[in-house]
Formats: sequence, structure tokens, C-alpha cells
Amino acid sequence: MNLDTQFDKLLYRHDEIRAQLSSGDGVDSQSIQRLSKELSELDPVVEAILAFRKARDEMVEAAAMMADPDMKDLAEAEFYALKEQLPVLERNLQIMLLPKDEADERNAILEVRAGTGGEEAALFAAELFRMYERYAGLHGWRFEVMEVNDTGIGGVKEASATVTGRNVFARLKFESGVHRVQRVPATETQGRIHTSAATVAVLPEAEEVDIQLDEKDLRFDVYRSQGSGGQSVNTTDSACRVTHIPTGLAVACQQEKSQHKNKATALKLLRARLYERERAAKDAERAANRKSQVGSGDRSERIRTYNFPQGRVTDHRINLTLYKIDAVMSGDALDEVVEALIAADQAERLAEMQ
Repeated sequence: MNLDTQFDKLLYRHDEIRAQLSSGDGVDSQSIQRLSKELSELDPVVEAILAFRKARDEMVEAAAMMADPDMKDLAEAEFYALKEQLPVLERNLQIMLLPKDEADERNAILEVRAGTGGEEAALFAAELFRMYERYAGLHGWRFEVMEVNDTGIGGVKEASATVTGRNVFARLKFESGVHRVQRVPATETQGRIHTSAATVAVLPEAEEVDIQLDEKDLRFDVYRSQGSGGQSVNTTDSACRVTHIPTGLAVACQQEKSQHKNKATALKLLRARLYERERAAKDAERAANRKSQVGSGDRSERIRTYNFPQGRVTDHRINLTLYKIDAVMSGDALDEVVEALIAADQAERLAEMQ
């Protein structure tokens, strides 16, 4: 299907929905909600189509006017300006028409785990977790800590949070993978640079309708919460571990003093992991056919290096280096990396459509 045919279909559908909503004939409240959502998604696309076609028509007119000696200079300037503008308008439209990841509009569950590097890895994991919390705040997203397993001296072995807001997963999904840090630890007496790592996983939040859990497939274990250093931080069995027997996936939560709350959080995490597992299985064949992939979501893939002595952050998937490590770690410059990753993914998918 050529672009113009595709544009005509979208314009027709846009008019059709508007007519349905205006007449209200045979449209119930549920349908109104669904049609209104579709219309709001189509509005910017239709606007872009009309802008593209207007520019194309004006370029044809300018070309015709160039034959008139009195209008030649003015028409020529307009023609070349439009000729430069048209490919940009067309590319923006193609990006709008790329197949959407159904999870992009979802909230996300963020998990950060210390990797190799002992206490230094745990300190770095804590810094990454705070970086994402500040980044969420800059976007007006809600950042709710679900679980933190700290080391007692500022580091975390693992931490998780629910991030709620507009297009959260779309902007955070490329953060999944291994983040490596190179710096001189505070405990290093000889000034040697150490390398350690932390793993980040970003999962789309799953609803109960997405993943229906059968009680007979779940095993619940309750135990006493343990704080850093192993000391008991609770005198009741409030911590909860949920195991999904068919897959062997297990999730534990001890953040809350209430066993009920810990169980609900563990189920939420389990549902997200099962949903992501299903998504990964569906995407496996498509991913295998792609020449490369900006964000595979593979947690074992080293995606980024934070080199503190050089003040640089390098994303290895797109060979992007920023010499502003403090601004990235504060969340202020993280958008520069995120935007570049989104653009690279879009360019890759557009190339596959050619």
C-alpha cells in the first residue's frame, strides 16, 4: 500500500468516527470511550497528513509559477524551501504510522540490582535508583518504592518501584540491561579505578485482565522480615514470597509491615514478570529477523558505561557519549540519552519498512 492510499484510509476513518460520535446513533457509553480514544490518536496524524499534502500542492504551484519571469525569483525561493521541508514532513508521518508497542502507554515497574563489584556495585545500584526517581519527578510521574533490600551503608542489593504517568514504559524501556560504572571507590586507598555493574529491568505494569493467576498455580511462603546485616526488623511473619509453580518464577517482598500489603506487591511484581515473559516470547521471532536491535531488553546485555574519572556516559548500543555524567546522574540530562535511543529505534524500524 502506497502512502497516499494509507493517508486516504486514515482520513476516511477519522471522518467516520467524527460522524458516529456526532450522531450518537447506536453508540453506547463504552463505544464512545473507545471511539474518542481512537479519534484523539488520529487527530495529530490527520493534522500531519493535511500539512504534508498542503506543502506538496504548494510546491507544485510554485514550480508552475517559476515559468512566469515576474514571479520566478519568489516562486523559486518558495519551491526550494518546500522541497527541503517535504521530506521532513513525510518522515514525521512515517514515524507516526510505525506499529506501536501496545505496552508503550503503560506504567512501568523498575527493578535495579547490584551486580559484580561488591559494595561498590551496591552503591552504584542505589545511585541509579535515585537517578530514575529524580527523572520521574522531572516528568511529573509518580515514583512509588515497592521493595528495597539495602546494605546498611548506603548501597542496595536490589530495589524496585512502580512508575506511574504518561508514556512511562515508552520512555524507560530502553534502560533494561547492564549498567557499568568505572571510578575510584571511597574505600580505595591507592586511587585505583574499579569496574562494577548493576542490572536494570523495566517491565510494563500488567493488569489482572492481562495475566490471570490461578490460586492452585501459586505457592505462598511467609517469613520474618530481615534488615541489612541480617538483623530482624520485624517481630511478625510479614514478609511474603510468591512462587508461580508452572514457570518457577518467584517474587519476594518484605518492604511493608503488613503481610497483606507485601503479598499484594509480590503478586503485582509476579504479574509484571509473567506479562514481560509473554511479550518476550511473542517478540522473539520478530527480533530474530531484525538486523540489529536498539533495545532488546536483554538484562545480560551491557548497554551503558558511566566513567566518573572522565566525566562521561557512553551508551554502547548507539555509540553515544555525553561528557556530562553529573547531569545524567541527577536525571537532568538523561532525556538526551532516552531521546537518542528512541530516534535510533525509529530509524531502524523505518529502514526495515523500505
